[in-house]
Amino acid sequence: MKRRSLPVAAALAATAALLLTACGNGDDSSKDSDKIAGADAGETTASTSPSAANAADRPEITLPDDLSDTFESWKTGDATKDAVLADVQQRVDATNYAITEGNTELPALSFYYSGTALADAKDWVQSIVKDGYSITGVNRYYNPKIDVFDASSAGVVYCEDQSKAYAKDRKSEKVYKTAVTKDSYVLYTTRLEKSAQGVWQTTKLTSQRGHKSCTP
Repeated sequence: MKRRSLPVAAALAATAALLLTACGNGDDSSKDSDKIAGADAGETTASTSPSAANAADRPEITLPDDLSDTFESWKTGDATKDAVLADVQQRVDATNYAITEGNTELPALSFYYSGTALADAKDWVQSIVKDGYSITGVNRYYNPKIDVFDASSAGVVYCEDQSKAYAKDRKSEKVYKTAVTKDSYVLYTTRLEKSAQGVWQTTKLTSQRGHKSCTP
């Protein structure tokens, strides 16, 4: 997985909301992703429920009142798949929590990420914080597709709708609203591996804006 440096300050000035991708580190590419179907309607889950699949001590994740993550059709009825999806959900929340707190050393990041994905996540959070921004609004995550490879590895592809999520100046709290375009929708491709604690940690993550499987 390549590492990349994002020109956050310049891009935010032009299209603030489009750079506020929860866990948006990684290459903007996604091979074999055309097969993913369009957004599913269905259940929306809250962003604060930890996985029930294991009893690991989980770090605190508390999003501010002006930010929420919603997850649609995030349960399959299969215990293993639902445990994987629950930890993807917590990883998304952990990243947004780190951005709002302005802290790349929060335990939640290293709890739900590992390897190069953890380093990339810290770089991504730091780049936003360094340029004086936070996030506000609603991030909607939907259409998850999951493949459990074996007892300790899995892959998840899903979409994010950023049309109601915005950049916010950390000092003035000014919110930068931008027009909704196809780039407001992001496709993510992830790999997860099960830790010794039984947590499904994200080890690889790529993103692609405006992919046809995520756009309305």
